[in-house]
Amino acid sequence: MTLRYRTEAINGDGGTGTARVTDGMEVSVASPLAQNPDPDASNPEQLLALAWSTCLNATAQALVKRERRTAVRIEVELHDASEGPGYEFHVDTYLSAEGLTLDETADLLASAHARCPVSKLLRGATTVQVHAEQFAG
Repeated sequence: MTLRYRTEAINGDGGTGTARVTDGMEVSVASPLAQNPDPDASNPEQLLALAWSTCLNATAQALVKRERRTAVRIEVELHDASEGPGYEFHVDTYLSAEGLTLDETADLLASAHARCPVSKLLRGATTVQVHAEQFAG
């Protein structure tokens, strides 16, 4: 395997404070469950949605050779864990592509989901679903 890129993120504050990328950006974070979460801070749900939507749409764009517009919309919900203590994410991911039928979009989604590194990381999670939808522009 050839290493293509490496990064490192550090969080020393937990759910409130900052998380940072070594030699890179620093992000204010706040738990959405806090009594008064900072509305300008990010949380793990938002960061997961941003990471996966970026990765999956970049993969879809590579597959369509940038010849049509595509969009990825991701909804992340935080639920009480179905088994044991704690919480779990429930994630619904939607891909759309300009000029494709719903069946063609579903085929594109299947191909992109099979190639996207974040999709590979989440594959098999019982609380993750992917859906094709019509392009809204």
